[in-house]
Amino acid sequence: MQAPSVGGVMLPRGGGEIIRLSRGASLTDFAEKIGANPASLVAVMMNLGEMVTATQSVSDDTLTMLGEEMNYQVQIVSPEEEDRELLESFDIEFGEDEGGEEALVSRPPVVTVMGHVDHGKTRLLDAIRKTNVVAGEAGGITQHIGAYQVGTEVNGEERRITFIDTPGHEAFTAMRARGAKSTDIAILVVAANDGVMPQTIEALNHAKAAGVPIVVAVNKIDVEGADPVKVRGQLTEFGLVAEEYGGDTMFVDISAKQGLHIDSLLEAVVLTADASLDLRANPDQDAQGIAIESHLDRGRGAVSTVLVQRGTLRIGDTVVVGDAYGRVRAMLDDKGNNVEEATPSTPVLVLGLTNVPGAGDNLLVVDEDRTARQIAEKRAARERNAAFAKRVRRVSLEDLDKVLKAGLVQELNLIIKGDASGAVEALESSLLQLDVGEEVDIRVLHRGVGAVTESDIDLAMGSDAIVIGYNVRAAGRAAQMAEREGVDVRYYSVIYQAIEEIEAALKGLLKPEYEEVELGTAEIREVFRSSKLGNIAGVLIRSGEVKRNTKARLIRDGKVIAEDLTIHGLRRFKDDVTEIREGFEGGINLGNYNDIKIDDVIATYEMREKPRA
Repeated sequence: MQAPSVGGVMLPRGGGEIIRLSRGASLTDFAEKIGANPASLVAVMMNLGEMVTATQSVSDDTLTMLGEEMNYQVQIVSPEEEDRELLESFDIEFGEDEGGEEALVSRPPVVTVMGHVDHGKTRLLDAIRKTNVVAGEAGGITQHIGAYQVGTEVNGEERRITFIDTPGHEAFTAMRARGAKSTDIAILVVAANDGVMPQTIEALNHAKAAGVPIVVAVNKIDVEGADPVKVRGQLTEFGLVAEEYGGDTMFVDISAKQGLHIDSLLEAVVLTADASLDLRANPDQDAQGIAIESHLDRGRGAVSTVLVQRGTLRIGDTVVVGDAYGRVRAMLDDKGNNVEEATPSTPVLVLGLTNVPGAGDNLLVVDEDRTARQIAEKRAARERNAAFAKRVRRVSLEDLDKVLKAGLVQELNLIIKGDASGAVEALESSLLQLDVGEEVDIRVLHRGVGAVTESDIDLAMGSDAIVIGYNVRAAGRAAQMAEREGVDVRYYSVIYQAIEEIEAALKGLLKPEYEEVELGTAEIREVFRSSKLGNIAGVLIRSGEVKRNTKARLIRDGKVIAEDLTIHGLRRFKDDVTEIREGFEGGINLGNYNDIKIDDVIATYEMREKPRA
């Protein structure tokens, strides 16, 4: 078959051969595979109506189209397959226990709690580990994920159980599925007064898809209208038959609020693990595991909650977690105590990584720092190329409906920043699964941990993306830059609000009645203690003006520490005042809220009515 000619240059034409390319590959990568000049492929793409440079990352569709034109079958290598090949090139096998049967020892079961929203998942974990998680959550909903280990006595023997605490709203289907992959047993929480709800079925299907045994916790047996028998009957329709009905699923009636029968539930988990699973791992090999949660800490840098799955992780080990790497500088258990090593099924907080890994990233211990750096850099490059390959347009949430109808946009580009990687991934997973018809696609161009930065605004400007800040604000000059360039930046403290607002915008239903208007910001220069009023912030007004009785939020290192505060008191020297303008100093009292520190920023705002055109 004759080779095609472009500009007088003969190009090698394939005979239907398969070419394997990674996601986000360039025309140069394609040319290397077929022994062609990259400039020739640029010319081919121009003939096909596509303006592409030789080194630009291009989409899967573009690579496939070029392959068809050149008579090659283009096979896009999945990220999982590419990562496996990358590790094999360093002679590393992930997911396998070394040694024979004699090397394996028993390990604790890893448990995920699932169920419908407001059926008591967080309160159950609260009752199990005797700490109050709910009080610190916005809207009473678990926003971040972590891992905790508890002990229980079964048949006179002390047993350990590890709990993975995933985000609380069951709409996060992909995050639930990801959590289940690292899980041995699922506890399905069903409220005795509500019975089986849609998200109960959703959680049940995830557990079944992951192939994990299920223990059912029938919660709220102490409330009026509780009917545990009805719950057993309802779940029979979905294949969960209670032991007392001749099935093999253990049901335990509990009250998380009253702390009733929690021990019986833990015992049921251990008995189910013993009956259904062979939970063993080799503790003597190099550690392997999974990152459950990661975030930036002001004093300690990047920290990641890691669940060790096999081997033993020790201080001083060189690790690579996703595209982060480093030496384990210190490890903390779930109670905050320093530990020297972590055995299989043990969750620990790891310090010493170069950057924040993503939730669900694999952890590996490698022999040399150089190997860890090379693996991390290749993973980062792959992610970067895949992100660059995503095609982009620009729009704001308010006029999305208008441009959709005009046919000006077919996809909504998002940049997601948050205070913890688990919540960021949960938000991304939920948004990508929104069912908004065929008119528009949602693409997440970038996600990360930390404040919204100028580079995020730069990316949004170049790609017409909307920036979502979850529990973080814009840092430095990023806020002014976003306003100047017209970049739409949205802030949220509860994940489902972001999901609902984006979905409403995509369906043309968004009708904002109020908008938040920033009044002024004050930087805390000194903290004064008062026995009568509590802590008083000595501040310098950095921008705008601060008024008494307006709403405020406290920002520390770009992260929102406290929401919904009120400026109760405002003073200039010894005088009570109603407002202080930019450039002046004064004192601010936030009422009963006293957790303020020097360098914190108090941002004041008010809600103003905004009629929609």
